Amino acid sequence: MKVLHDTSDRLILDETPWVMALLMAGFVLAFVGAGLFIMLENLLFGLAFGSFGAIVGIVIMVALVERLQIIFDRPAGTVTIRRKSMLRYSQVLHALENISHAELETTRNAKGNTLSRPVLVLAKGMSAGRHPLISAYSNFSSPPKIVAAINTWLAQ
Repeated sequence: MKVLHDTSDRLILDETPWVMALLMAGFVLAFVGAGLFIMLENLLFGLAFGSFGAIVGIVIMVALVERLQIIFDRPAGTVTIRRKSMLRYSQVLHALENISHAELETTRNAKGNTLSRPVLVLAKGMSAGRHPLISAYSNFSSPPKIVAAINTWLAQ
């Protein structure tokens, strides 16, 4: 996740999983290509091999590739969380006045490494509580940077 736009009026955070999408597209193309070469020797096996690889790759791509955009809008007084995958689109609006701060939620994996994710804390309103912005924990440097960007923007 990265900061796409940062002004006193708006903070836009964006995560577009281009690498995952390209890897899955390459996976599909590799299996379809291999299936075409196999079809030269054995038509049914080549067709089954290419089709199986393509179906598995597309299902994984649909399940895992999701764009996330979070828009903090001071003039409108809202925080918009948009999620878009290949099959669905969702948008959640929160009042900016209900946002208390962002914090880092951490856990440890089986190897003992610390993993984290950014969490938005709503102090009041119908959605009061902790709302993870990203579902998966990671050991990348972006979650602390995102938390710092959100808290700095909110403090302005």
